[in-house]
Amino acid sequence: MIAVGRIGRLFGTDGGVMISLYTTFPDDFKIEEPLFVTIDGLAVPIFCSSFERRGQSGAVATFDDIDTARRAEDFLVGNEIFIEEEEEDDNDDEFYMEDLIGFTAVVGKRRGEISDYYDSEANPLFEITLDGEEHLIPAAEEFIAHIDFERQTIKFVLPEGLLEL
Repeated sequence: MIAVGRIGRLFGTDGGVMISLYTTFPDDFKIEEPLFVTIDGLAVPIFCSSFERRGQSGAVATFDDIDTARRAEDFLVGNEIFIEEEEEDDNDDEFYMEDLIGFTAVVGKRRGEISDYYDSEANPLFEITLDGEEHLIPAAEEFIAHIDFERQTIKFVLPEGLLEL
């Protein structure tokens, strides 16, 4: 959760409030997205009925289920508001096959190096140099047993006879 503002005071008699927005408040905020307020130590989602920006750092808002000044005073005024942090596309499992060029290739007890990658929709291939010989093997999940990015090693499990001439 990211703090994005503080509810400062009442605005009108229908439960509206004035909000001081922090710089972390998103420019593309849509009222369909919930804001959160902490009540008794729990993050409670609150949905805006209306939300109107007032300058760079202010807004006037009303919330569903908060329809009186008393309810707004009891539950909202003085509290910080939060939004859920968006998940970043920082997926550690994501990489390009070209990134594996130069990795040590382990095939059974043999060790070599991935010397190239040929990208093709029909049949992507790794070029592996084993014992001074170049071999092309399919770059398919079922042939890759493990990839160790720290040690730059990739272990293959290949069908019998694939590397035989």
